[in-house]
Amino acid sequence: MISNNLINFSPISLKEMDNVSLLKRVDTKFLTTEKKLLEILSLISSDYNILDIDDKRLMEYSTLYFDTNDKMLYNYHHNKKGNRYKIRMRKYVDSNICFLEVKKKNNTGVTNKFRSPIDNFETKLSPSSLRFIKKYTDSSQILTPVLSNTFSRFTLVNKNVPERVTIDSRIVFKSDNLSKILDKIVIIEVKQERGKENTAIYKALKMCKIPNVSFSKYCVGISNLIPSVKTNQFKEINLKINKMYN
Repeated sequence: MISNNLINFSPISLKEMDNVSLLKRVDTKFLTTEKKLLEILSLISSDYNILDIDDKRLMEYSTLYFDTNDKMLYNYHHNKKGNRYKIRMRKYVDSNICFLEVKKKNNTGVTNKFRSPIDNFETKLSPSSLRFIKKYTDSSQILTPVLSNTFSRFTLVNKNVPERVTIDSRIVFKSDNLSKILDKIVIIEVKQERGKENTAIYKALKMCKIPNVSFSKYCVGISNLIPSVKTNQFKEINLKINKMYN
């Protein structure tokens, strides 16, 4: 359903999009349904280009998250630690490109992402990957894969200001033998240099009465699939997700 509504956007190449990489940025997330998304897209198609790779606009992504045995990084987020980070491997399935990423968020809400190319997912971190993680986290904790997910994404780039918008759908989480599918919801993430809220996407979201939310795929996945962890901080977002299925 979504892919049929992306033809109204003018294409932009991956190389052109690199000019708006925004590795240091302010991220703001919104949660809605596919039906509501189509209304938003109709309002903003003249203001954004869409990433197009070999005539494909809806891309497949796969992610592998790492944490300690006691879920230290998850608990950092749950306990609202001001300076925290996530460690993941992300694969761009269509192009078979893979990165190890350290995503750090400081206590002012600014996100910095550092990444290093790797050949493929590593279930055991290689020496070079360990050095990379140590460089950006100064941590020697033992890390293992704890959660994987897949989703579909398309990326919009503002024609006038440094801003990217990613829209994720068909999200699937897996941990051990458990899985959870979020096939009706859509995550919209607006990425800007300083968190300006006067662009077309913000105006459309306001018009459609969609408030911003705190949403971490990693934390939502863990809080739904691993019964031993604390989940108090994520009850509200999980309730919102469940209401979208009623």
